[in-house]
Amino acid sequence: MDYKHLEEDVDIGGNIGTPSQKQTEERVESFSEEALRGLAELEARIPPADAFTEPAFSRPFRMTDRLKADVAAGGGLLRDNDGIARPHYWGHRERLRTRFLEGGHAPMPEYELLELLLFNAIGKIDVKPLAKRLLATFGDLNGVIAASEHRIMQVDGADRWVYLQLRLVDAFAQRMAQAKVLRREVLSSWDALIAYCRTCMAHRETEQFRVLFLDRKNTMIADEALGSGTVGHVPVYPREVAKRALELNASAIIMVHNHPSGDPTPSSDDIKMTGRVMMACEAIDVTVHDHVVIGMEAEVSFRTAGLM
Repeated sequence: MDYKHLEEDVDIGGNIGTPSQKQTEERVESFSEEALRGLAELEARIPPADAFTEPAFSRPFRMTDRLKADVAAGGGLLRDNDGIARPHYWGHRERLRTRFLEGGHAPMPEYELLELLLFNAIGKIDVKPLAKRLLATFGDLNGVIAASEHRIMQVDGADRWVYLQLRLVDAFAQRMAQAKVLRREVLSSWDALIAYCRTCMAHRETEQFRVLFLDRKNTMIADEALGSGTVGHVPVYPREVAKRALELNASAIIMVHNHPSGDPTPSSDDIKMTGRVMMACEAIDVTVHDHVVIGMEAEVSFRTAGLM
């Protein structure tokens, strides 16, 4: 048996025990200054035995099934250069905003524009799946913006805040289009008028009947929805149209309604209703310039089609 390793622990009396103070000091002196500093730092970092500790860093995202590698389809968790694992969409919002501000909306697909809008309604999580679900449900951005609250709420992940953002965009679009025709002579700016009507009605899921009220110079003084209905019918009361024209001191009107089916071809009921409104307005000396049916991709003017 080799007893050499015990030599330094044997005192003068030959008993095995702890190193003497002198031996300990000699050992400490044998360490380099750098090693001593490391030992001091280590001792400073070790918490007391009775101290409560918790991780210095906790991930700021919630681990869900969408972050699993076999579910995320190329996404999941990615490891950065600093070695920290983060969701694949980390920093996506800032990158998307920068692309929009620097390059505009033209090169961006519809789902990315919708993502930018959804950022205002939903915080922190990846909203790309929701944007794509909305587009798949309603066809395009026009359909998403015009969708009813009931339909929006049926899409997985959508809530009242999502619906609010969509309604705000719709309101801005209508106000901007309306500014091009309100208080202007509409017959000479017909294209702007049709564009306005399409913005308001082309993608509605139910029929709506609107009346544009004009003064003696054919300037639009008001635009009001006087009836809303179902997918294929809207009740129209000729006396109410005539009464409202008198209240606004209008000299002429243009009727507009939409066909949610997308086909703007006037029905027999549309033709009969137009005749009754014309009779009611003729009795109070109010001219009916036209009745326009708005479809998904086109519109039909009664006057141009020879129906009035």
